[in-house]
Amino acid sequence: MKKILPCLSFFSVLLVFTINIALTQAAPPGGNPPGGNPPDGNSQTLTLQNPLANSGITGPQTFIGKIIGAALGIVGSLALLMFIFGGFTWMTSAGSPDKVTKGKGIMVWAAIGLAVIFSSYALVKFVITGLTGT
Repeated sequence: MKKILPCLSFFSVLLVFTINIALTQAAPPGGNPPGGNPPDGNSQTLTLQNPLANSGITGPQTFIGKIIGAALGIVGSLALLMFIFGGFTWMTSAGSPDKVTKGKGIMVWAAIGLAVIFSSYALVKFVITGLTGT
């Protein structure tokens, strides 16, 4: 609990600064907003460009697909780290049966976790493909 409050405070301040920077860059004083319409008279009309248009994201489906792909990359990296940690624990056990068992257990559970993650991804993709036909 003691670590959660500083982390939340840090990320809230970071979010406020990010929003502030985005708003100041969206409509500079006295100039045309990027991608927007020029000011007419005393009022400014602000139209924002889609920041995802240049990255090939055309709808929520592709956006969610990219998020899932990124999450799978992170999970794969974590599994690789767990395999390395389990192998290191096993190799540095110096013959201690407890450490050998611990190292083997870490690697087995990392493999089971990967199997569950990728099989659930395959199942969801199969169901969505069956429902949408694409």
